[in-house]
Amino acid sequence: MSKAEYSYPEDEFDVPSNPDVPRGVHRAPRSAWNRWWPFLVVLVLAPVLAFVLVNLAAREGNLPTLPGTSDSPVAEDEPTTETPADGETPPADEGAETPPADEPVAPTPVLTTPVAVLNAAGIGGIAAAQAEKLTTAGFTAVTTGNVESSLDDSVVYYASEDQKVTADLVASTLGLTVVTLSAPDAGTGIAVVLVSDPDA
Repeated sequence: MSKAEYSYPEDEFDVPSNPDVPRGVHRAPRSAWNRWWPFLVVLVLAPVLAFVLVNLAAREGNLPTLPGTSDSPVAEDEPTTETPADGETPPADEGAETPPADEPVAPTPVLTTPVAVLNAAGIGGIAAAQAEKLTTAGFTAVTTGNVESSLDDSVVYYASEDQKVTADLVASTLGLTVVTLSAPDAGTGIAVVLVSDPDA
């Protein structure tokens, strides 16, 4: 091949140090694509690989936590405690148990119920002394009187079931144990028949 047919420019390979040595094969220069494609592959595959690894770690819960953060998830339905502002009434606790509406309310003694303290013992002053105890206990309609009776024990009579609690309070205040429902003996309220002195 003549020098006119040689299409490549001369370089160091075309000038041998020894003219007697045969000349080497000339290589064509590499294209830009051949030089850059390995870098492009790394730039594309590295983010994809990192994305896949992060997703796998997140599914298994192996992600590291940053300082100052908690790795425990916050429940959406977890109740929050709010402090009321000054002057505001805190809201009622919705979880607190309220008594059923049909549950009967325990009756309380009615201190305005008329109470007659009757002396059947023939001992002067015992009716007045017991009436004073009831007045001190808060009863506001206490009267005294005398009556004849053949009872063996002192009795507290009450006229209706709704007066039972009040009659029990009268009996406990005077130290008596017998409480009996009897409208004819109790009259309109409560009657205490004393056949002996409760203080004796």
